[in-house]
Amino acid sequence: MPGTHRADRSPESSANDAPVAGGSTATATDAPVTGKNGSGKGDSGKSGSGKNGSGGNGSQGSDKGSSKPRGKARLARILIPAILTLVWLALAGIGGPFFGRIGEVSSNDPTTYLPSSAESTAVQEAQSGFFESDEIPAIVVAESSGGEKLTEEQIAEVADAVESTTADDAAVGEASPPIPSEDGQALQVFVPIDADADAVETVEALRTSLKDTVDGVDVYVTGPAGFSADLTEAFSGIDGLLLVVAFAVVLVILLIVYRAVILPLLVLTSSLFALCVAVLVNWLLADAGLFLLNGQVQGILFILVIGAATDYGLLLTARYREELERSRDHVTALKSAWKGSIEPIIASGGTVIAGLLCLLLSDLESNRALGPVASVGILCAILAALTLLPSLLALFGRVAYWPRVPRYAGEDAEGTEDAEGVTGVARADQTLDQVVKGHGVYGRIGKYTVGHPRRIWVGVTLLLILGAAFFPTLKAEGVAQSDLILTASDARDGQNVLAEHFPGGSGTPAYILAPEADAAEAAQTAADLDGVESVSLTANDDPAGQLAFQDGEFVGSIPDPNAPVAEPTVSEGKVLLQATLTDPYDSAAAQDTVRELRAAYGDDVLVGGNTATDVDTNDASIHDRNLIIPIVLIVITLILIALMRAIVAALMLVVTTMLSFAAAMGVAALVFNHVLDLPGADPAVPLYGFVFLVALGIDYNIFLMTRVREESERHGTREGIIRGVALTGGVITSAGIVLAATFAALVVIPILFLLQLAFIVAFGVLVDTFLVRTLQVPGIATELGRHLWWPRKLAADGHGGTAAASKVVESHGPETDEIEAETGGAVEGRGEAETDGAVERGAETETGGAVERRDEGVAEAAGAVERRDETDAAPAAASDQTEEEPPHGSPEAIEKAAEELGTGHGRRRKDV
Repeated sequence: MPGTHRADRSPESSANDAPVAGGSTATATDAPVTGKNGSGKGDSGKSGSGKNGSGGNGSQGSDKGSSKPRGKARLARILIPAILTLVWLALAGIGGPFFGRIGEVSSNDPTTYLPSSAESTAVQEAQSGFFESDEIPAIVVAESSGGEKLTEEQIAEVADAVESTTADDAAVGEASPPIPSEDGQALQVFVPIDADADAVETVEALRTSLKDTVDGVDVYVTGPAGFSADLTEAFSGIDGLLLVVAFAVVLVILLIVYRAVILPLLVLTSSLFALCVAVLVNWLLADAGLFLLNGQVQGILFILVIGAATDYGLLLTARYREELERSRDHVTALKSAWKGSIEPIIASGGTVIAGLLCLLLSDLESNRALGPVASVGILCAILAALTLLPSLLALFGRVAYWPRVPRYAGEDAEGTEDAEGVTGVARADQTLDQVVKGHGVYGRIGKYTVGHPRRIWVGVTLLLILGAAFFPTLKAEGVAQSDLILTASDARDGQNVLAEHFPGGSGTPAYILAPEADAAEAAQTAADLDGVESVSLTANDDPAGQLAFQDGEFVGSIPDPNAPVAEPTVSEGKVLLQATLTDPYDSAAAQDTVRELRAAYGDDVLVGGNTATDVDTNDASIHDRNLIIPIVLIVITLILIALMRAIVAALMLVVTTMLSFAAAMGVAALVFNHVLDLPGADPAVPLYGFVFLVALGIDYNIFLMTRVREESERHGTREGIIRGVALTGGVITSAGIVLAATFAALVVIPILFLLQLAFIVAFGVLVDTFLVRTLQVPGIATELGRHLWWPRKLAADGHGGTAAASKVVESHGPETDEIEAETGGAVEGRGEAETDGAVERGAETETGGAVERRDEGVAEAAGAVERRDETDAAPAAASDQTEEEPPHGSPEAIEKAAEELGTGHGRRRKDV
């Protein structure tokens, strides 16, 4: 009815919105207010007592909502939001410059992320006893442009160019002499770079000086240092291009969703400030040595904060708009919206944080770092949505929604009909028909889904199972480092030249740490493998720095056979062998060779190097994936049970979200293998996809089911599902599109891992938004009925006759579905209601003077008739049979019946 207000609102907000004394008569749904400012029932039993309120039937409410705040109250309404905004502005101003300083606390070197227990980590630590410093090899590769043999002049020019470029660079060790290939068409020069120095700068200097220096020769810089430089270049767009694209995409979506000018800017401002603070906090934590950042973690942080903060902002502003329709005062409306939004925002954000923190159990440092880094980001997004954005909304008021400013429905909503005939009455206070008509497609979807639940959820489930069937075809065993970069790569081109003219592992050998006494045996074992081209022993006394292993012996590089052979370098009783592999060091074949070496040696011999690092990284990633996924699943399930206080509902949400994840991974496998023809995926891709899809997918289900539970407590489960889908459909769909778009923005960073993660999360979020949350979950929930909330029992689902049977499904063309209302755990249908064991039969049930006519949807309470368009009203409460009932038709009876109807449910009838 026009002018009604929600029964579940707090006394304060109800009083604020009540009509002014002398104005329109308050409806039965207005909560009674007692005290000096409101009308109510006095001690004498007569209504209308109170200092400022009068009236025999309680028709005059408080004028608190209509009076403007004065004095200190008015100042506080401006001052508090302004102070909060200034605090956020100051924090964002401090954090902004740290975007450019993230490189100080980050590294893209995979060796820095291995656990200390990894075999390659132990070998790397032991190498300090054999070399003066830790070095990253850069390999300069020169190839004849026309396929001819290189001339002596060309070889000398390349050597001179390398020497002149590195001579004054303290971070560069002595370059090796040019090493020609057997066919004479190429050469390679090894340039050792200090691992603690900026290898990227040295590599770029080499590339610049060598480009077009020698006529007829193509020169490349490859090797680990070359790939590191290319990766750094690929990640360089994170704090520039990625942010611009992400914010631009979100702005366009918000403009379409809100059809307003100011509000999208306010939401984006809160997202940007949250990101600035998250960057600041994470930089401080990384600088303290708690974790180490890398490019992919940094990119995920940016996208996650922007997407999450925007989603939470959408939820708050949607609820705020509802409240503006039922309150004259925008601050009062904002308070109600904040109270209604805080639970789902904190619950969803807390679920994401809990899932992310499970990554702390990872072996791989890059996985472990993502947990706290992203959790800090989500926490900042929550704080911004619950403090900064409300402050901005309080300062701007209704004008934030301009030009579509929501109007207060007020005492009389006449003349406020929209195109669908729905009045300006606050959305949550409307009848079911009004809710369905007023929320367009989602109202109709909710109504149809509840009317045909089985065909809906079974159909969606079969579709998801079809997609999930391709999940096992996803190739996630790791990829070569040369395949990580999707754009042009000088290092990759150089690696291809090396593989064509030299043994693939040239310049990046596998290091074998063996006891001194077993050096020859260990060398022979390696030399016998097909994947090993040659073996040498580290000897710093030799001019070449190593002794070649030939015919079972170590041979020095000194040509004089009478000269003594240099002694091998020994550190703590160990020697260091170098095995040059036949395949490129970052290839799957090279990794297989390393595994064969490890299998051939005992525990006393360790194998390390770049290839071994890749092996250990993949193994650690697979270990993390197998460990973290079930832990995240258990943690999120327990959190959902605690939040929903319903085991069945929680399990239903987890199972549907898991199926959505599997379907997304299956479709991703099809796209990666057959459309994009990608070489494979990192083992961490399924792990990251799971964490984000499950946590974020649960997010939207929490948004939905929180509202469904709220509506079900007043209207019953089936009608609550329709209302929940209708009322949250628009905002959740908008949030899903925003999150999918922000993750899709990761494709601007030309890294294979981020491309795959962007597709999986974006596609999975859209599947969850449009299929799972909109159709599958409501369909299954309808089938479960009151059992959905087990072990809880919702009052409106019929405990003690406290709620009416809601006729939630009207005719769908020629079909009409009859829905049974459950009362006190028993089924009420066709005029039979069971209340605490007492069965009342008949088409009409009369309780305390209140008559409920189901067939006509008319509720009569002591002569007061409330008609709602083709929907059932909740029955009046059963009065306490142990108390003396007021005379039928007396003012006391009228007031009592009106009060009970206004609450939307009656009180439980006591046994006589």
